[in-house]
Amino acid sequence: MKKILTILGSTGSIGVNALNVVRSLESKFQVRYLAAGTQWEKLAQQALEFRVKAVAIVDENLKEELKNAVGKEIEVLTGREGVAELAGRDDADILLNGIVGSAGLEPTVRAAEAGRIIALSNKESLVMGGLLINRIMERTGAQLYPVDSEHSAIWQCLTGEKMESVKKLILTASGGPFRTKPINEFENISVKEALAHPNWKMGKKVTIDSATLMNKGLEVIEAYWLFNIPHERIDIVIHPQSIIHSMVEFKDGSIKAQLGLPDMKLPIQYALTYPEREDVAWEQTDMREVKTLTFEEPDFKRFPCPALAFKALEMGGSAPAVLNVANESAVNLFLEEKIKFTDIAIAIDKVLQSVEIINEPSFEELLEIETNITELVRDEWT
Repeated sequence: MKKILTILGSTGSIGVNALNVVRSLESKFQVRYLAAGTQWEKLAQQALEFRVKAVAIVDENLKEELKNAVGKEIEVLTGREGVAELAGRDDADILLNGIVGSAGLEPTVRAAEAGRIIALSNKESLVMGGLLINRIMERTGAQLYPVDSEHSAIWQCLTGEKMESVKKLILTASGGPFRTKPINEFENISVKEALAHPNWKMGKKVTIDSATLMNKGLEVIEAYWLFNIPHERIDIVIHPQSIIHSMVEFKDGSIKAQLGLPDMKLPIQYALTYPEREDVAWEQTDMREVKTLTFEEPDFKRFPCPALAFKALEMGGSAPAVLNVANESAVNLFLEEKIKFTDIAIAIDKVLQSVEIINEPSFEELLEIETNITELVRDEWT
């Protein structure tokens, strides 16, 4: 029997790769719902190809164009509420959340409330609402399968192991495009330079997070909620080749690592086919071609963002949500060329120091944080 899929963010990097996985395993899956932000033409093409039941587009102004393109047989929803409604529908087996940023929180919550299996690429969901989502899953029986390459790697390394045997989780990072760049040149980094990642092809926001290493900070918070492990036992190591996607160190001193090419189709397919593994139709890892694997200590003076993420975890409560929204807002300002690359970390730190932290924020309070912190950063820096 085919697994029925909902794919959110279908026109982005994760969504496009997910649909490539579906094409290669067409006997295993049926896509029922798709959602995107603004790319209505691409969404319409996908909807017609996969003969979906409904689509959602965030930009409400594009509704008529999308409706005309997909025809009367496909239902069209709009706005963030439309995306959230698709996420909560109970006639799909797996929701793949490939939305970028804090906008992905509500669909994850809706899917968890509906008791769905959630293949989660939207790390911001757990960064902002980890406690809330875990409590919902305990109540509804929803399951969460990580799609981030690092967390998928840890998930795979932990298979068959007991958590009490785990000493440390080790998240690997490529180091981004500025790993060896002199720190005195950071102020002059351009948007074009920051978007030139050496290994991965990703969306703009995620690529900038990789350049600042904030992606690693967000992944530490995500790992904290995914694997229920103290942040003191989560480590970061720089691995420029991006072949080892993460590691688990056990108390007997052994270390497990998951290796593969820097290709998101691998963790996506693992999440969609779990607990089975299927053949792939694309390039696979040949260790004879790898030749070299190297590791370095991260430099938090050059890249302060991961340290801010650890700080937010220690602060607890709504601090990770504040960190996430402040980062998202600052990255957008950098992409708009309104602030410097180095201002991203400065803006986040200022916000963390200035706002009141809520102990156990509700879903409504998390949405308020998204609005308020976005406005706060823009008012401060524009």
